[in-house]
Amino acid sequence: MFTSLEIELAGPVATIWMNRPDLHNAFDETLIAELTAACIALDGDADVRVVVLGGRGKSFSAGADLNWMRRAANNGIDENLNDARALAGMLRTLAEMKKPTIARVQGAALGGGMGLASACDIAVASTKAVFATSEVKFGIIPSAISPYLLRAIGARQATRYFQTAERIDAARAREIGLVHEVAEPETLDAKVAEIVAALLAGGPNAQAAAKDLIRAVDHQPVNHTLVEETAHRIAHLRATPEAREGISAFLDKRQPNWMGE
Repeated sequence: MFTSLEIELAGPVATIWMNRPDLHNAFDETLIAELTAACIALDGDADVRVVVLGGRGKSFSAGADLNWMRRAANNGIDENLNDARALAGMLRTLAEMKKPTIARVQGAALGGGMGLASACDIAVASTKAVFATSEVKFGIIPSAISPYLLRAIGARQATRYFQTAERIDAARAREIGLVHEVAEPETLDAKVAEIVAALLAGGPNAQAAAKDLIRAVDHQPVNHTLVEETAHRIAHLRATPEAREGISAFLDKRQPNWMGE
C-alpha cells in the first residue's frame, strides 16, 4: 500500500499517479521510496506492458518538497548524501525499466519533476505544461536529474537552462527535444493512448532489448568493436521465440501473440 502514489491498472497498461495534489506532487523521502518500489514491482509484472507516470491535480510534479529540502539543509553531509543517493537511485530505476514508460505532463514539471519527465522513455505534454530547472534559484544544482536532462535536450540547451532557470513552455519543450508530443488538455489522454497502442504492437522482449541497445551504442565511436556488438545483439534476438513469432505473424498476416486476441 502506498501513501503518496496510486497505481491504476487497465489491462496491460499501468499508470503510476503521484498523489500529493495539494503539494503539487512535490517529492520527499516517502514519495521517492514508493516510486522506486512501484517501478521495481511493475517492471517485474509480466502482465504489465507499458507504464505511464502522471500526477494528480494541476501539476505533474513541482520537484523536491521545500520542507524536505529545509530538513536536508539542517542535516549533516552523511544524511544529505543518503537522501541524494535515494533520489538518484529512484531516477535510475525509472529510466532503466525494461518496460516502455510514458510521462503524462499536464501542468508544472519543475526541477526534479522535469527530471522525472526526462527519465521516462517518452514524454507527452499538455499545452498548459511548463518546465524549468529552477535549482539555482535555491542555491543548488540539478545534479541527480542531469544525466536524463542531458540525454533529452543535450549539453548546449542544458548549459542555458541550468543557469537561467527560465520557464520553458510546452512548445519550446518540444522544440528542444524535452517532450515528444504536445496536445491540448482535453486531448492529452487520447494522445497518450495513441502512443500506448503503438507500443503494445511491439514485442516486449524486443522493446527491452531496444532500450538496452540505445544505452550501449549512444555516444560510442563506430569501430569494429561497436559493429561486432550490434551484430551479436541482432543475431541473438533473431533466434528467440518472440522473433520467430513476430516474423511468422507478419508472413501469415495475423497479429502476434503478444497483442492478445
